[in-house]
Amino acid sequence: MMKVSLRLRIAFLVLLAISLTSIPAVFAQDATEEAPPVELTGEPVRIGFAVAESGGSSLFGQEQVIGAEIARDYFNDHGGINGRPIELVFQDAASDEAGAINAFQTLISSDVVGIVGPTLSQQAFAADPLAEEAAVPVIGPSNTHPDIPGIGDFIARVSAPVTVVAPNAVDAALALNPDVETVAVFYAQNDAFATSETVVFQAYVEEQGLTLLPVQTFQTTDTDFTTQITNVLPSEPDLIIISGLAVDSGNLVRQLRELGFAGPIVGGNGLNSTNMFTVCQALCDGIILAQAYSPLAEGEINQALVEIYEEEQGRTPGQFTGQAFAAVQVFVEALRALDDEVGLDTLELADLRVQLNETLLGLTYEDTPLGTISFTEDGDIVQAAYFVAQIEMSEDGTEGSFVLLPSAEEEAE
Repeated sequence: MMKVSLRLRIAFLVLLAISLTSIPAVFAQDATEEAPPVELTGEPVRIGFAVAESGGSSLFGQEQVIGAEIARDYFNDHGGINGRPIELVFQDAASDEAGAINAFQTLISSDVVGIVGPTLSQQAFAADPLAEEAAVPVIGPSNTHPDIPGIGDFIARVSAPVTVVAPNAVDAALALNPDVETVAVFYAQNDAFATSETVVFQAYVEEQGLTLLPVQTFQTTDTDFTTQITNVLPSEPDLIIISGLAVDSGNLVRQLRELGFAGPIVGGNGLNSTNMFTVCQALCDGIILAQAYSPLAEGEINQALVEIYEEEQGRTPGQFTGQAFAAVQVFVEALRALDDEVGLDTLELADLRVQLNETLLGLTYEDTPLGTISFTEDGDIVQAAYFVAQIEMSEDGTEGSFVLLPSAEEEAE
């Protein structure tokens, strides 16, 4: 009896083991594992993307391409456009008006539903009217000139106007350096955005009752700023403000420090790129910038962007990356909403573009890298939060980061 009983037990255990291995894998799957990406089917929905992949502004454009690609992959992994894949159609808008015009013309004549781009405001003034005439919706990822929304009904932007953002950096500089009395301003006179930004900076400096030294101009192609610097240093400015692009401004900062200026420097929007760190290296340390994006901002999508970017690039994303991601996200969410309402397949391309523009202007986007955003009737961004940061560099200048400064309201608390 004992032998029979033992054999029965063994047989039972073997059968039990076999039956357990045949249980569907879903029951054995670790509950912490993420669900696999949704399988996308059907014709891709194509979004045009035209930024400065070459030329003097390519440092910005490279960051924008990275942000757009992360957004594309992220939203495709989260269902695409209600099951259809998102495809980005890239065109190099270069860094001048001609490049933007060529890129926009190519995309307008293709089957893209809308366009993200260009990088620079001066390019937008040249290329956006083409999209307006063709009734193709455009979202500017980094066009902060005050007059951009006025180009037309099909032109929107996720980049806050300089009039809203720039004064915050001056306020932060004055809070850190309350004895500032004299200010020197430098700006790139051949860049449409820099020329508009400096007007805002200069007016705000004068509103604060500070002395404004003779304004110094330069070209975005300049590499030697000795003349401009020696024009102002004898007057012993307490604060310097720069409006330009990453490379020229980085070189200007480096030469200011090398020629002995040790006071605070405020940078305009063109300095809001980690790619500038390689230009002025350790001498970038301490620059104060107002920002419409921060990698430290809370939000599920922003933290996903930061995690992916850091894993791929080995550094934290900057403003141009965050805004490019947000621009793609706006199109994605608007396309999903329009598809739910009428079905994208029911619309001809021309009608789709028109209805997409109406839809995207009417939505509120609650979780973007920029926080909660929406649009005014004329396409300007409505953004809930802005930031001020200061660059901190390692002693050898090989690593740097934007460190958030407290707002005036937070300091008052």
